[in-house]
Amino acid sequence: MSAITAASNLDTSTSELNNALAQLSSGSKIVTPADDPAGLAESIALTAQIGQTNAANDNVSNALSFSQTQDGYLQQVGAALDQMSTLAVEAQDPTKSSSQLADYNTEYKALAAYITSTGNATYNGVSLFSGTDGTTTGGLKITTDGTGDTFTMTAVNLTAAAYTGATGGDISTSTGAVTALTKVTAAISALATDRSNIGGNEERLNFSSSELGVLSDNLTAANSNLTDVDVASESTKYAQYQILVQSGTAMLAQANQNPANILKLLQ
Repeated sequence: MSAITAASNLDTSTSELNNALAQLSSGSKIVTPADDPAGLAESIALTAQIGQTNAANDNVSNALSFSQTQDGYLQQVGAALDQMSTLAVEAQDPTKSSSQLADYNTEYKALAAYITSTGNATYNGVSLFSGTDGTTTGGLKITTDGTGDTFTMTAVNLTAAAYTGATGGDISTSTGAVTALTKVTAAISALATDRSNIGGNEERLNFSSSELGVLSDNLTAANSNLTDVDVASESTKYAQYQILVQSGTAMLAQANQNPANILKLLQ
């Protein structure tokens, strides 16, 4: 019986030693589902939520890059409109000849063509300034969290009447220059509104990005508490069970010697 008891204790110590070794080598305290069934289920849900949150944050980051690209283009469009307005005022000078007005008009048309071509710009194949996401009218719809909530960015449309009116102007005559100046002024006002809307989009997306970053960190910390092994504690257990296995092995050998000692009494 002493040998059976020693063998049972040795088996328990060996099992605990192997479990401690598995946790230390894997870095996880849930090596098999039997270690913590409830903790494993919660960890699986948290891991999925972390992945969803990080994916949503990637979406938001891409949307921010999209908005920043839009604003970069619109800065140049604004510079072009400023120059067009200057040309329209200069073309109203009655002392300028028709050939000079034609030169001003040539520059005006070149700037207008630049604005028109900018309206066709894309970001990763998605139109920047068509005022549509390719499926619905309006701005891009961005998924902002792992539960599917979305934010629709305010669209920018360079084919709107305010812009096409300015790009379609002609300042080869003083009368045309007066009309063109009115339309360019309207385009500049529209540009100011569009850039303001882009700024609002970026601010909203920055808040979402910060929120998702904090959420991801907290979810990761919660999952870590469930699954990550406490190396200091588990190392202590490993040393404890290693000693128990060694002493248990020695005691089992000793217990197996007891029947032999009894037989010697019969010799």
